[in-house]
Amino acid sequence: MVSLVPKSSGAESAISLEEFFSSIESLAKIGHWAEVDCLQVAVLKLAESARTFYFSCPQLHEETVTWQSFKAIFLDRFKDVRTDQFHYTQLQTARQRRNEGPQEFADRCRALAQKLVSKTDDPVAHRIHQENAERMLLAAFVSGLIGTPGSQCRFANPQNIQQALSIALTVDQAEKLDPSKESFYTKCYNTYRKSSKAALRCYECHGVGHFAKEYPSRQRRRAKIKNTPGEENPGF
Repeated sequence: MVSLVPKSSGAESAISLEEFFSSIESLAKIGHWAEVDCLQVAVLKLAESARTFYFSCPQLHEETVTWQSFKAIFLDRFKDVRTDQFHYTQLQTARQRRNEGPQEFADRCRALAQKLVSKTDDPVAHRIHQENAERMLLAAFVSGLIGTPGSQCRFANPQNIQQALSIALTVDQAEKLDPSKESFYTKCYNTYRKSSKAALRCYECHGVGHFAKEYPSRQRRRAKIKNTPGEENPGF
């Protein structure tokens, strides 16, 4: 069961400490682990900066340390110190990346929106903050979608993130399955041009792949006549 616990380095790109501790506690309930077991598993799964912090913090090595105090020390050390304004800007300027599907983009936007939810013990206030975050999530997701899925999603004006994601996924899948896309026609047209041009024969040099009017010597003769003063060029 220990192998099911992911490693945590404390870095922003890695699994969050909240998820890390939650996974240990979930497995502890299944395996009937004691607090000391949770502590040993957590230490075993620490990596990089989190592991360095553990070995450099005397409080974490005291015999009186508990699971709750262990979590509190780590959460305080690796808490996000950036302001709400920073996270708000990150959410509002989020754009779908190349090769990032609508579902992955929605998950990224949701993670940014959750950072704007204020921590409170009041259930009413928490619900209000969550609703505000959902509205910001919807606006950021719809405005950040690119291509046809984004255009169709903005045109449909969805009322929640579930509707917006459903529209984006449907259009994205339809584009992948529809062979009548512009790129398909472009590919076929280019193939047709190559095959047709290969069948051409020049009456000037008897070569293939071009017409006689495209033969270099004929083009040079035409250019010379055009630039020579005479009846055809009265302006000279």
